[in-house]
Amino acid sequence: MQAFHTLFKTEFKLSLRGIDMFIFALCMPVIVMIILGVVVGDRPAFEGASYTFLEQSFGAVTTIAICAGGVMGLPLVVSDYRHKKILKRFKVTPISPSLILAVQLAIYAIYSIVSLLLVYATSAICFGYDLKGSWLYFLGSYLLVMLSMFSIGILVGGIAPNVKIAGVIASLLYFPMLIFSGATLPYEIMPTALQKAADLLPLTQGIKLMKATSLGLPIDKVMWPVLIMILLAFICTSISVRFFKWE
Repeated sequence: MQAFHTLFKTEFKLSLRGIDMFIFALCMPVIVMIILGVVVGDRPAFEGASYTFLEQSFGAVTTIAICAGGVMGLPLVVSDYRHKKILKRFKVTPISPSLILAVQLAIYAIYSIVSLLLVYATSAICFGYDLKGSWLYFLGSYLLVMLSMFSIGILVGGIAPNVKIAGVIASLLYFPMLIFSGATLPYEIMPTALQKAADLLPLTQGIKLMKATSLGLPIDKVMWPVLIMILLAFICTSISVRFFKWE
């Protein structure tokens, strides 16, 4: 526990020196929420809907920080440490791959939670937003989506041979999910063909779960996304720990 605390404190201070997470995890979700609230926030999500476009979009927007930290931030940090031989030095210490990955996961989880609070505060103060569903279910789904997306980043960062490859893989995963999963561009306004393609993205399934819990919809209708999130988190985390590369 002492090793985790020491490493976490050091790594968190280093993360604060950059502005990437400040922009993409903290500022961007708030900006997207404001734009949606101003442009289409008070409109019904669809004809005859009992909830507005803003209420439908809240759960999706909160995943922007998760995607930024888990799919883009984690892989680049871990692969950069490998490139700079920092991981090689850790190899001869009691620090394990699991501890390194756990510290990075905890740091980006903090960014995601702060982002969630900022998005909710913005929605509530500026547009009178109120969560229709259960906070317990919503936070549970948020945690599940976070673990699933972070596991992807841990996998890429843990096995990518260098920073360039990690960056390419992270970009190929991050930008399609950010744009087409429903986090920024609403899933419901996409053409049917694009929706079918978006369904192949793991974050799309996570956003469906987030929307259901934020709107108070029956959970049994999103059991498939729940299973996908759990399976993805288990597989990616297991592979990353098993095949973690020090050099």
